[in-house]
Amino acid sequence: MGYYLRIEPDVNIYVEDVNQKSAKTILFLHGWPANHKLFEYQFNHLPSMGYRCIGMDLRGFGNSDKPSSGYSYDRMADDVRAVIEELHLENVTLAGHSVGGAISIRYMARHNGYGVEKLALFAAAAPSFTKLPDFPYGMTKEDVTKHIQETYEDRPNMLKEFGDLFFFQYVTRSFSDWFFQLGLQAAGWSTASLAASLRDESLFSDLENIQVPTLILHGIHDKVCPFPLAEAQNRGIKNSKLVSFENSGHGLFWEERDKFNQTLAEFIG
Repeated sequence: MGYYLRIEPDVNIYVEDVNQKSAKTILFLHGWPANHKLFEYQFNHLPSMGYRCIGMDLRGFGNSDKPSSGYSYDRMADDVRAVIEELHLENVTLAGHSVGGAISIRYMARHNGYGVEKLALFAAAAPSFTKLPDFPYGMTKEDVTKHIQETYEDRPNMLKEFGDLFFFQYVTRSFSDWFFQLGLQAAGWSTASLAASLRDESLFSDLENIQVPTLILHGIHDKVCPFPLAEAQNRGIKNSKLVSFENSGHGLFWEERDKFNQTLAEFIG
């Protein structure tokens, strides 16, 4: 079922909640610039395996409210805390893809992992989405700035070009159109603002504060968040396990969904 949670006086967050009776809960945070529907192929199967799957649309995306501000990692992490508190969640597996992974990491550091028993990162945009003098991986800041400018000038074309980078395996025209529509459901300003956070924020010190078992899943052909980001996460997070996906790009949860779902289920137990 889907419903809204009020996390600020003027901000409501949309949540899709499947199999509420299960004690094993996964809270999914989607990547930029999509929404909870990105995990359709997990919601199709994991509930039948005994898991409660909660998909949260980040503010500015999907069905959630789209305020003009509030797109820093800190604010997004605070939104996650509000959802966990509102739903009285305990012993959750927090699962984040791309920028959702970055927000998950910030949540663990900022809120001391409140309510979270395990962490799962999928093609996470961490510890830095952009190249730095001492971290030569990821996009350049200039490339991200170009995406932001294109968002304000021709957002549909920007989304199409980003979609072309997303998958390693062939996708049908119909699937590509569906994926494109997920991005259009966001607001232009939220798309640009969260991209600015991707460009400007980093999470090196946050990694050191994660104390729960962590699963890192990452496609070796990822052109959005290159595989060295996963290796850096693995080095920086104590008690973490890295599993590579040999036939995936940034969309491993679809490209190798059977392996993805099984690996995640085995990790959660």
